[in-house]
Amino acid sequence: MNIATPATLDEWNAAGADYLPGLLGICFIKVELDEVVATLEVRRALGAWNGYLHAGTVTSLADTCCGYGTVRNLPAGASGFTTMELKNNLLGTAREGTVTCTARPVHRGRTTQVWDAEVRRDSDNALIATFRNTQLILWPKG
Repeated sequence: MNIATPATLDEWNAAGADYLPGLLGICFIKVELDEVVATLEVRRALGAWNGYLHAGTVTSLADTCCGYGTVRNLPAGASGFTTMELKNNLLGTAREGTVTCTARPVHRGRTTQVWDAEVRRDSDNALIATFRNTQLILWPKG
């Protein structure tokens, strides 16, 4: 089964609506070959008990952006992808407002893609996380 590539921004947002991106409230504002941008409203349910945005939320936002970029860049005939490796540096956090993730490709090969992403607080543009994400490209059997 091949993964379908959405054609419009509304379709990109709808694709994840019933999955983790929808549960988290990730909203894609750009899904292009060379850049993916999404926002996330900080709310209590996405935080840790100490009141700060949970590291898992930030990681999921970045991984999702890199994943959507991978789908947008899948080679012809590929059936999908899976995350092989994710490295993150959490440099800050947020208690309220919105955060924005921007992901860009570093390598787009036939067997792997590598993406870098940054997550920033919208209120002051502070960098709160950096990511390097490696995706394995999946091919149909046979």
